Amino acid sequence: MTTRKFAALLRGINVGGARKVPMAELRQVLEGLGHGDVQTYLQSGNAVFSTARTAPDPTALARELEAAIEARFGFAVPCLVVDGAYLRAVADACPFPAAELEGKQLHATFFSEQPGAERFAGIDGPSYLPEEYRVGDRVVYLYAPNGLGRSKLAEVLARPAVVRGIDVTSRNWNTVVKLIELTG
Repeated sequence: MTTRKFAALLRGINVGGARKVPMAELRQVLEGLGHGDVQTYLQSGNAVFSTARTAPDPTALARELEAAIEARFGFAVPCLVVDGAYLRAVADACPFPAAELEGKQLHATFFSEQPGAERFAGIDGPSYLPEEYRVGDRVVYLYAPNGLGRSKLAEVLARPAVVRGIDVTSRNWNTVVKLIELTG
C-alpha cells in the first residue's frame, strides 16, 4: 500500500502562553486519526505524517485535524495540510534567492485557497522597499531583510482585506526547507 506524506501547519498555537498544544499530544491526535510516521517540528505547530488513505484530500485532512484538536483541547485551531510535492513546488517557484538569504529574511504565507489579485490591489509595494512580496500558488513569498518582527509589509499582508475568509499561516524559510526534508 502506498503512503503519502503531508505537513500539517497549525496557526496561532503556543504563542505567549495561549492556546497551548503540546507537540507530544499533537502527535497523539494525529496517530488517533490513523496517521503514521508522525513527527513534529518546533513548538509552533508543524507536524508531518503519512497516510495510506486512497486519494487523500488535504482539505478534508485539515478539517478532520481541526475537529480532533478542538475535541482534545477545547479551542479551534485553523490548520492547513499540504503534501511534500506541493512544498517542493513552493520552494522551486520561489522568486527570491533563497540560498543566498538567511532563513529569517524569507517567509512563506500559505493560503487555504488561491488569493485573488484584488486582495493585493491596495498595497503599494515600492513604498515598502527593500521589503518585497510575490504571490505564488496558494502562497505569498515575503522578503523581509530585517526579519518578520520588524516588517511593515508583513503587517499589511496580514490585514483583513488580504486574508479575510481564507485560512493563512506563515513559516520562515528554514522551516519550509525542514518540512520539505521531512515530507520528502
